[in-house]
Amino acid sequence: MRSYTLLFLCVAVNFLHGQQPDHTALLPKELTTHADAVKRLDEMQVEILALDKMTLRRHQVITVLNARGDRHAQAYAWYDDSRKIRELQASVYNALGQEVEKFKERDFEDVSAVDGATLYTDSRIKYLDYTPVEYPYTLDFSYEISTPNTAAIPSWPFLGDNRMSIEKSRYELRFAEPELRPECLELNMGEMGIKRHETDHSISYEASSIAAVDDESLCPDFDTFMPRIMTRLPVFSYEGYEGQARDWAEMGRWIQANLLSGQDVLPAATQARARSLVKGIEDPMEKARVIYEYVQKNTRYISVQVGIGGMKPISASEVDRVKYGDCKGLSNYTKSLLAAVGVPAYYCHVQAGPEKEDLQEDFADLMQGNHIILAIPDGNGYHWVDCTSPILPFGFLGDFTDDRNVLMVKPDGGEIVHTPAYLNETNFQGTTASCALDGSGGLKGKVAIETRGIQYDQHFLLQSRSRDDQVKYYKDYWSYLNNLQLTDFSFDNNRKEVSFKEDVSLSAANYASNSRKLMLFSPNLFNRSDYVPDRYRNRELPFEVSRGFLDEDNFEIRLPEGYAIEAMNPEKNIDSEFGQYRSSLSYDKASHSIRYHRKLMVKHGSYPKEKYEAYRDFRKQVAAADNDQIILAQKGPLNH
Repeated sequence: MRSYTLLFLCVAVNFLHGQQPDHTALLPKELTTHADAVKRLDEMQVEILALDKMTLRRHQVITVLNARGDRHAQAYAWYDDSRKIRELQASVYNALGQEVEKFKERDFEDVSAVDGATLYTDSRIKYLDYTPVEYPYTLDFSYEISTPNTAAIPSWPFLGDNRMSIEKSRYELRFAEPELRPECLELNMGEMGIKRHETDHSISYEASSIAAVDDESLCPDFDTFMPRIMTRLPVFSYEGYEGQARDWAEMGRWIQANLLSGQDVLPAATQARARSLVKGIEDPMEKARVIYEYVQKNTRYISVQVGIGGMKPISASEVDRVKYGDCKGLSNYTKSLLAAVGVPAYYCHVQAGPEKEDLQEDFADLMQGNHIILAIPDGNGYHWVDCTSPILPFGFLGDFTDDRNVLMVKPDGGEIVHTPAYLNETNFQGTTASCALDGSGGLKGKVAIETRGIQYDQHFLLQSRSRDDQVKYYKDYWSYLNNLQLTDFSFDNNRKEVSFKEDVSLSAANYASNSRKLMLFSPNLFNRSDYVPDRYRNRELPFEVSRGFLDEDNFEIRLPEGYAIEAMNPEKNIDSEFGQYRSSLSYDKASHSIRYHRKLMVKHGSYPKEKYEAYRDFRKQVAAADNDQIILAQKGPLNH
């Protein structure tokens, strides 16, 4: 063991200081095409010296080609009581490879990872606050961190983002004893020439010359198609607790026994308060709703990602005392309150974000998941709640945690469960309107919009904005309505039904063009789809419609006196594997009105790149149909 440690020290010195990458901006064309930055060297070394002793070393050399590439040159390291920074440094080079600035650890900003939360004072970040003075420039950044926690070994994406290329990427796992040998899950390795090398004490992966991927419209999440390595120790240590997790059932038992056990104790007065809130209520889901809304009104959320701030939730009694917590603390607190009123709930790890990302069913490790939510049993299914949101309705997840595999921690072990999917017609918007055109082309009327599903998620925050922002929103939403004036608007957020209604009274001068006794206007007054995906000469990636939606519109348009319909397309039908479009127009003589009905369904789905142009053509046809014109002709002589 001693000789191995000496060998490791030599390797560590070479890793941090022995690599001599090119710091100039001289780069082959294949690495600069579609690139805002090029990682000349990206290395991670994970050294497992014992079950409770791990060292992480990272070395990055990034040439930033333009201002958009600054996002790829982030130099930072986070630490806490169990995660110690041993070395931290950076240098900046100009296009000629000359060093222009050098930074040691004392030059890095040292800030709390969680502002204004005394429960998390040990969670901190050191970051480099560097403002470039010219492009291109090269940032050379390295750190070394030691930790006794081996439960979460960093994964390795060879190409972690679009518009960034890789000159050389290397991921090395070193282990002191055979029983510390980690297990690796190789994903999307494909044909990128990634080389794997093994010895008795190491596993390494190396890749070279990976071209940048352009930021193409509708491209899937990077993790679904780019190569990466996930790593775990079947037997690990976390904060002094040893564990074994060869599958999610074992992982769930370990989380229950070591992270959750004893954290659910509430003061007797708080338990009594919870029971008084649900007094007289028999339905468990109604009890859960009351408790959830109590937590929303009486606590606030502090953003601390799972991992940073520890994996163990703050105790329920502490959250009850300070009235705030992160996702772990608030979920555990809500779960404890629900238990006090006899409603069971399960603590769930999820990879949250607008891009859907599943936990790997056959590879259990604590690096997966960045957020905690709760699942409340309801018959044969579950009601899902995000305890960090002060505004989401009970039982509604929205696009942050929908439609993905999560780890549900039950008393007898863990289980992979899928969260609800908001797809196609579930994401509904209905728009009705009654309006009138006058003889000068002006428009006046009332509009009602109802949204559900993900479209609800996109609309209901409107009620919390300032009035000026609300007015600006409608003027942007109906930007084609000339001289739009909002005379009144109101909102109704039905949290129980998860439905949001908007009622708007408006007017718009010169909506219809008026010339030579003719008036032209589009009957789709209030819900035009003008979205057409970007055009690519050579599309490189597959594409996806992540959720789909259904819009239905019904408008009554009273025509000005003295005008008759000259030309009108009575119906329009578009059928595609990506969705359907239907519109119809009819004239009601009694009211001298046009009735316009429209229905647009865009389907959820994943598609090969070869179908992108067909999808783009479908959206072009929809946009064109939504701009169809009606021609009115004036009868008799002009009155002006």
